[in-house]
Amino acid sequence: MKVFTHISKISVLIFCLQSFVVAPVWGQSPESDEIVHVIEQQAIAWNNADIEGFMSAYWRSDSLKFIGKKGLTYGWDQVLNNYKKSYPGKAGMGTLLFDKIEIQQLSKDHAFVTGSWNLSYTDRDALGGWFSLIFKKINGKWLIVADHSS
Repeated sequence: MKVFTHISKISVLIFCLQSFVVAPVWGQSPESDEIVHVIEQQAIAWNNADIEGFMSAYWRSDSLKFIGKKGLTYGWDQVLNNYKKSYPGKAGMGTLLFDKIEIQQLSKDHAFVTGSWNLSYTDRDALGGWFSLIFKKINGKWLIVADHSS
């Protein structure tokens, strides 16, 4: 009976430890490399004042979810319109830098990504915050299906 209890405790410990393992961060698996590439392309598009290019990382669906300081927004078109209103033109967009990216693979076609964002400007104070994203592999392409940015 004591052997069984000892084995059960070890099994529970191993299970708990596995639950806290964070999957690859910044390019330590093919999936992470693909997701990192998507994020890097977003920054390039943003810094070229290409909001539509930036939005190509998002799932083009009415079911896309974006949560920001103004609340929940549904749909690719509405998120695009909100970005255009909030960041008009190159001067309004500033220079985007993503940092502290962590990628946790949830399944073969889902990943949870967290990190920080920073917008720097030449004529005003920088803006910044944190984000959490849910990526889903759709038709062979990693896309953001939910974004919570603050």
